Amino acid sequence: MDIMNNEKRTEMLIKKYGFDFNSIPKNEIISLINEEIDNHQYSSSSEYIRLLCGYLYCIGDKSDTDLIRKARYSINMDVGCMIDIEWIDSLENGGIEDIENYVRPRNEIIADFTEYYHNFQADDDD
Repeated sequence: MDIMNNEKRTEMLIKKYGFDFNSIPKNEIISLINEEIDNHQYSSSSEYIRLLCGYLYCIGDKSDTDLIRKARYSINMDVGCMIDIEWIDSLENGGIEDIENYVRPRNEIIADFTEYYHNFQADDDD
């Protein structure tokens, strides 16, 4: 069985949705996250689940913290390191800056997320 690597899946998802967060279907992202939690591909990176959780952060609200937390803590340590705890903290506090707890304003977090993936290209060596 030929499994597409997570970097390629990430690139394809970015091409599909881009960064217009108002047009990304939240229910589809939630479904994809749940599917990935249940069937994570351990053979390659954690970029795909990270992107999914980042999308949910950008389009979500406090009610989405449990799913992002589940993705962060229920798969493996590598995935946990890729899913930023700041996303969870920011959703929980309404997106406001919290210097004491190292949480930047939501607009800054979203800008960093977008910049990170703006020119993302899969490594075709796999």
